[in-house]
Amino acid sequence: MRRGVRILGLLVLLAIFAGAYAVYRLSQPYRGFSDAVFVDLPRGISTYSMATRLASAGVVRSRWDFLAARLEARLREQARPLKAGEYRFDRAATASEVAARIARGDTFFYSLVVPEGKNMFEIGATAQHLGIFPADKFVEAARDSALIRDLDPDAPSLEGYLYPDTYKIGRHTTPAELCRMMTARFREAWRKAGITAPTHDIVTLASLVEKEGKLPEDRPMIAAVFQHRLKLGMKLECDPTTIYAAELQGRYTGIIHRSDLNSQNPYNTYQHSGLPPGPIANPGMDALNAVLHPAVTDALYFVLRPDGSGGHEFSKDLARHQKAVESYRRGLKRSLR
Repeated sequence: MRRGVRILGLLVLLAIFAGAYAVYRLSQPYRGFSDAVFVDLPRGISTYSMATRLASAGVVRSRWDFLAARLEARLREQARPLKAGEYRFDRAATASEVAARIARGDTFFYSLVVPEGKNMFEIGATAQHLGIFPADKFVEAARDSALIRDLDPDAPSLEGYLYPDTYKIGRHTTPAELCRMMTARFREAWRKAGITAPTHDIVTLASLVEKEGKLPEDRPMIAAVFQHRLKLGMKLECDPTTIYAAELQGRYTGIIHRSDLNSQNPYNTYQHSGLPPGPIANPGMDALNAVLHPAVTDALYFVLRPDGSGGHEFSKDLARHQKAVESYRRGLKRSLR
């Protein structure tokens, strides 16, 4: 009898020591990797397989540590479902911290910020800078006829429909997938605005307004000027179209040269009347609304004010416009002194 009591006591003592060791082990941060590691946990993966992947990557000391952390959370009634996704680990963490992070769904993603007025070349360059994929691959996807056909058969590319926003991008997101995300956001924005059928001409003109109008209050005026000029058959003479033509040909250097203004590229509105073949950038909703609801004005010209505000001076005749241009040039010379 006494012997049985002693054995039972010994077992209880061992259990206490084992429990204490387990608690101690789970409280110790572990890092079994040198550089940051990524662990992909696909949908439907079992907790055991998840533990095995984490241990193989050196995120936890062993699969049993992770499973013990999950058991501990269940005993404390704090165990939430584990979420699939790709996780990035770059520092030591306890098994409990790892398990809690996966339960939160704290997955890895790049934050791709696309401001209004950026074109497909600039978006591609941003993606490349983040290390997602090469810029030319994004431009190639934006020119994919299959993607374009589903959106606007008249468009030469997805330019104009890559809606400006902040996108959460995974490491394995493809250029085509990003294009679909951006065009889906474009459709969503149009639906929220109550517009069911955006036209190619509206988006093209909005891209010009976006590039020319830095101040929100100027955009309806700029849209009205362009629409008046189109009705009268006047050339738009929009500098950003000249820049875009040079970008398409891979020769833009950051400065508009006389050769750019003389270029016969169809996007150059100094040489061709009417709208360019397609958008030159990706406009935001303010620019699109400006085209849909232009200002009431008889102005036919505009030029930057010399005060550096980014605002424009609008004129209804050439003589007044030329005076405004001269005022801008004098202001520019003073600022360069």
